[in-house]
Amino acid sequence: MNDRFYAILANTLAASLTNNFVWFALTFWVYLQTKSVVATSVMAGIYLGTVAFSGFFLGSVVDNYPKKTAMLLSSAGSLLLYVLAWGIYSTTPTAVFTDPSSPALWVFVLLGLLGAIAGNLRTIALSTLVTLLIPEDERDKANGMVGTANGIAFLVASLFSGLVIGFLGMFWMLVLGIGLTALVVLHLWTISIPNTAPDTHAQIENRIDIKGTLLAVRQIPGLLGLIFFNTFNNFLGGVFMSLMDAYGLSLVSVQVWGVLWSGLSGGFIVGGIVVARRGLGPNPLRTLFLANIVMWTVCVFFTIQASIVLLSLGLFVYMCLIPAVEAAEQTIIQKLISPERQGRVFGFAQSVEQAASPITAFLIGPIAELIFIPFMTTGKGVDWLGGWFGTGSDRGLALLFTVTGLVGLLITLAAMRSGSYRVLAKNYEKSAASTALVN
Repeated sequence: MNDRFYAILANTLAASLTNNFVWFALTFWVYLQTKSVVATSVMAGIYLGTVAFSGFFLGSVVDNYPKKTAMLLSSAGSLLLYVLAWGIYSTTPTAVFTDPSSPALWVFVLLGLLGAIAGNLRTIALSTLVTLLIPEDERDKANGMVGTANGIAFLVASLFSGLVIGFLGMFWMLVLGIGLTALVVLHLWTISIPNTAPDTHAQIENRIDIKGTLLAVRQIPGLLGLIFFNTFNNFLGGVFMSLMDAYGLSLVSVQVWGVLWSGLSGGFIVGGIVVARRGLGPNPLRTLFLANIVMWTVCVFFTIQASIVLLSLGLFVYMCLIPAVEAAEQTIIQKLISPERQGRVFGFAQSVEQAASPITAFLIGPIAELIFIPFMTTGKGVDWLGGWFGTGSDRGLALLFTVTGLVGLLITLAAMRSGSYRVLAKNYEKSAASTALVN
C-alpha cells in the first residue's frame, strides 16, 4: 500500500459518503412526503436503470481519459446537479411535493439521483487504480479496504440522512450535499494520480467500445457466467432496495431507522476489514459463492417475524458479507483482464449486473401492493400463515422478502454446480500459478 492510494481512497470515501447521504435522504423524504411504496420503488428503478445504462459509457471514459480527469468529472457533475436540485426545491411550494404524480417532484428527484449516480464513475476509476497502484498479491486486501471505505460512507450517510431529514429538512440536506461535494473537488485537485496511455485503437473506433469489451470478457472462459450470476442476484436484490425502507419505516420512526442503518452499515466495515487483513483465500470465486449462500439464507429468515431486532441481526450479517462478494469479483477481473481494458470491463459488469434491478424495482412496488399486501391483510394468507407469521401490510412485504431469499438460495446452489463455475475457478487458479512461477 502507498500514501497516494490512501489519499485517493480518503477522497473517494468523502465523495461516496456525500452521494449516499443524498440518496438515502431523498428516499426517506419521498416516502414520508407521499406515503407511497410505488414512489420509492420507481425511485429505485430510475436509479438502477440509469446505473445500468451508464456503465458502458463510464467505463470507456475511465479507459480513454486520465484517471484524475474522470474522477474530477464525477464530482463536478454531482455538484452541478445538486445545485440545480437545490434551486428547484427552493422555488417550489412544499405542498407540490406531497403528490406522487407531481412533475416537479420527479424532476427534483431525478436531479438528486443523477447527482448520486455520477459517483459511479469514481467507483470504476478506483477499481482500475487498485491495479495500477497495488502489487498483485495485495489487491484482494486493497479491495477489502475499498469495501471498508464504502461501509464507513454507508454508515455515516445512513446516520445523518435520517437525522437531517427528521430534524432539519430537505433544504439543509441539499446545502450539506453541495458543500461537501465542493470540498471533495478541491481536495482531489491537489492529489497526484498516475496516468496510463489510453487504448488508442478502441478510442478511435468507438468511444463506448461494446464490441471490444465483449471480446475481452469472452476471452476469459466463465467470466460472462459470473457476470450473469451477479445479474440475477441483483434482479432479486432490487426487491430489497425498493421495499426495505418502507418495511423498516413500518416498524420504527425515520430518526430511529436512520440511526439503525448507521449501526447496520458497520457490517460493511467489519466485512471490509476482514478482507483487508486476511484476503479472500486462494479461490476468490468459491468465497463469493459461499458468501452468497449465507446471504440468501439470512434473507429467508430475517423478516419471518415482525421484529426490528431480527431484521437488524439479519441485515448486519448481510452487510458483513457484501464486501467479500464485491472484492472477489473485482479481484478476479483485475487478475484476468489487461489494465488498459479494465475500465470498460468493470463498466460492462456494472451495466449488465444492474440491468435486471430496474425491472424488479418498477414491478415490485405494484406486485407488493396488489398481491402480497392484500394476501396478508384480507386474503388467504391471513388464514394460512397469519397465526404464526402475522398479518397486515408489513407482513405482506415480509413474505415477499422470504420468497426472494428462497429463490436466491436455490439459484446460488445451482450455479455452483454449473460448468461456468468450474471453468472460471480453474482459469483463475491457472493464472495465479503462472504468476507465482514468474515471481
